[in-house]
Order: sequence, then structure tokens, then C-alpha cells
Amino acid sequence: MELYLAGFIFGLAGSMHCAGMCGPIALALPGHPSSSTFWMGRVAYNTGRSITYMLMGGILGLAGLGIYLAGFQSWVSIAGGIIIVLIGLFSLFSGKLNWLHIKPVWIPSGLIKKGLSRFLKQGSVGSMFGVGLINGLLPCGFVYIALAGALVSGSVMQGMIYMLMFGLGTFPMMFALSASGKLMSISFRQRMQKAIPYVAIGLGALFILRGLSLGIPYISPVLVDVVSNPELIDEMMCH
Repeated sequence: MELYLAGFIFGLAGSMHCAGMCGPIALALPGHPSSSTFWMGRVAYNTGRSITYMLMGGILGLAGLGIYLAGFQSWVSIAGGIIIVLIGLFSLFSGKLNWLHIKPVWIPSGLIKKGLSRFLKQGSVGSMFGVGLINGLLPCGFVYIALAGALVSGSVMQGMIYMLMFGLGTFPMMFALSASGKLMSISFRQRMQKAIPYVAIGLGALFILRGLSLGIPYISPVLVDVVSNPELIDEMMCH
């Protein structure tokens, strides 16, 4: 449960970054506030983003399940936490957030742009849902850091729920932005983005504590050694 809450808080606190990066797409959604399609479309758009995050969380959760079954979850959780804390500290003291703008070469940016353009022209609720689905695939270091939580979750379902909570955390800001038709001022976005390194450090610290398996309820529960308890594998596959 604490991992899900961390995902929601990380999404909520970092949603200003989402507004800055994906704001133009949210503002480009068609429709007039007087129509029901306008409001349903905004909900559909943000739901689509959250579903894409959830599916990516499931993929990373599957990878994390393999790590968990191999008996390396504690080490991966600690290592991932340390990396995130270091990234947060670097951003905090350098004043740079460039690490959030990672652009992996495997992202088919051309296809994504064509898909977004096609759906935006249609203007239906379903098409705005499609915009959200594609929007979730856009390269974003902020999302990649959130996905680290899915990797250490230890199961497909937990990874999916964690990233769904992350998406829901970004929902209020992105819905308000897409409905208001206005971008926040640069100074306001900059003030809000200053909180992101602190939240990243907190998230990394949680991963480290989980990996240490200190027996602290909700914060650092004892991680079960499935290598020594193979009868738990079937149960984990179901959860």
C-alpha cells in the first residue's frame, strides 16, 4: 500500500512537469466547454494516459517478478533507490532538471506524432482517449523514474496498480489544464518543479528502505525469500 501511495504522491507532486511537457497536447484537445463531449473528452484523454502508464507498469512489474524470483529484489530496490536519490540530489544542488528530458532512441517519434495528429483531428471522445494512450508513450524521464517503482514492486499486478496510481496523481493538474485552456505562468511552473527533486529523493529513500527489509510495517516490510520458499511462486504469479 505504501508503494501505491508513493506513486500517487510522486505523480501529484510532479504533475507540474507534466503540464510543462504535455501542456501543448492537452491544450490542443478540441471541443467547446458548453458541450458534454468537451468534458468527457478531457476525462477520456487523462484516462488514456493513466492506462498507458498502467500497462508499462505491468511490463516492468513482470521484469521485477523475474528479479524477485531470482532473489535479487532487495539489491535491485536498494540500487534503484540510491540512483534516484543521487539524481534528485544532483538536480537539487545543480538547479538543473535536464535529467527529466531523456529521449531514448527506440521511441518511434514520427509514428507518435502522426497518431496524435490523426486523433486530434477527429475530435470524438474515443479519439481523445487515443490521444491519451499515445501521450503516455512520449519520452519522459519523470515517467521513467516512476517506472522504477514498478520494477521493484515484485509482481505484474502491483506494478500496474502502482503506475495507475501515478497516473491518477497527474490527473487533477492535467485535467485542469486541458479544461482551462491556459498554461500556468513560467514562474509558477518553475516554483512547482523545484519540489520534484525532493519528492524523487523521498521515493528513492523508500526504495532503499524496502530493500533493507527492516521489518517496519508499510515502510520496510520483510521481503520473503522465494528462492527458499518455492511454494510461494504460484501465489505471486496470481498477485
